[in-house]
Amino acid sequence: MQLRRTHRRALAAAFTAGATAAALVAGLASAAAATVFSDDFNDGDAGGWSKSGGTWSVVTDGSGVFRQSNAGSELTRQFAGQTSWTDYQVQARVKPLSFGSSSALVGLAARSTSSTKMYRLALLGSGRAELQAVNGSQVTSLGSASVGAAAGNWYTLRIEAAGSTVRGFVNGTQVGSGTSALAAAGRIGLVTAYASGSFDDVAVDSSGGSTPTTPPSTAAPPTTPPPTTPPPTTPPPTNWPTPTGNVKVDDTIQVSDSLDGGLKRYYGIGDGGQGESQDPMFVLAPGATLRNVIIGAPAGDGVHCEGDCTLTNVWWEDVGEDAATFRGGTTYTVDGGGARSASDKVFQHNGAGTVHIRNFRVENAGKLYRACGNCSTSYQRHVVLDNVTARSTDALVGINTNWGDTARFSRITILDDPQRETRICVKYRGVPKGSEPTEIGEGADGVNCLYSASDITWR
Repeated sequence: MQLRRTHRRALAAAFTAGATAAALVAGLASAAAATVFSDDFNDGDAGGWSKSGGTWSVVTDGSGVFRQSNAGSELTRQFAGQTSWTDYQVQARVKPLSFGSSSALVGLAARSTSSTKMYRLALLGSGRAELQAVNGSQVTSLGSASVGAAAGNWYTLRIEAAGSTVRGFVNGTQVGSGTSALAAAGRIGLVTAYASGSFDDVAVDSSGGSTPTTPPSTAAPPTTPPPTTPPPTTPPPTNWPTPTGNVKVDDTIQVSDSLDGGLKRYYGIGDGGQGESQDPMFVLAPGATLRNVIIGAPAGDGVHCEGDCTLTNVWWEDVGEDAATFRGGTTYTVDGGGARSASDKVFQHNGAGTVHIRNFRVENAGKLYRACGNCSTSYQRHVVLDNVTARSTDALVGINTNWGDTARFSRITILDDPQRETRICVKYRGVPKGSEPTEIGEGADGVNCLYSASDITWR
């Protein structure tokens, strides 16, 4: 049933926290009156919607649609309805027009109590759909599925909220379901993040959702029983190791396969400063491993990984220019060890791919990780931090969101920072070589900086 805008507003005002579907039906004497809000934008305007970011307009795409055209906007939203709405389902046709990265999104929101607190059903640039509980910087997934989402295609999205149960559907198929106490009531919304998209045929039904169903599992049964206790993890080191000996290095050491330093201290390259022309202490060939090494001062430009590499139990006593630079390959792993006294950054990521940093300790540093923001080639880069402890460090990660970089965090411990001044994830706009990147924000957003409050411990 299409409602004229004046009729729609009257119904919306009547739909409050105390109203139920039965009361609405009885009071309006029609089952069709369960539709308390609808907008097909055929009247050419978006009256009744309130904007938060982005470039929105009503345009023609066969019929009237509501379009957000700024694919560079970090997060855009349009809200409608009443903050007192409780149990309802909201449905809309959604057409992604462009995705800036695999984590960019176009979607629908329900029970929004503010511009940053809502349930969100997002079509992602990766082709997946995800039902999310969004609370400021905390984004919790309530389920996801591959739906082959692609720019240029229309999808029908629906969110059903009944009590503490929230379900998300794409083209009639459930993609996520869960229970959440995030919000008991709130408005509907249309959202994008680093993407552009069109929206049409928005409708809110107060009669509640359909009977929950559990789709059959497509996963093969496990071949062994699941563990009854979680596997042991390696805690980040708490003390810096004592060198077993000293090795004076005059020329860069080439590592073609593997080098185990036996926890000797290697030193002697460069001047210990930030000069970018210094030679590295070690150059690792693609696939090489460096382990059990203490890198003293001066250490020049630390370690260069020319391809995939693994750094296991490597310690930097006094980082000069950079501790390690990841230059080529697709997967780099730093497992164990630590770094301190880095006036700028510890790890520099110049190539493509993903850097994994786990069971690591950083002290007295500018940044633990920085994705290059002005290299000669602009890649999409990713970093995954797990079980990392930081003290006296300005920021853990710096990434370039306009290139689709992502950073994921788990089991992060920040020491001796009662004011919580350590920045977890700093966002930049990457630029061509010869220019300087611009800082554009920080904090979890569910798109590029991926963590929740429970992932960060302050001690």
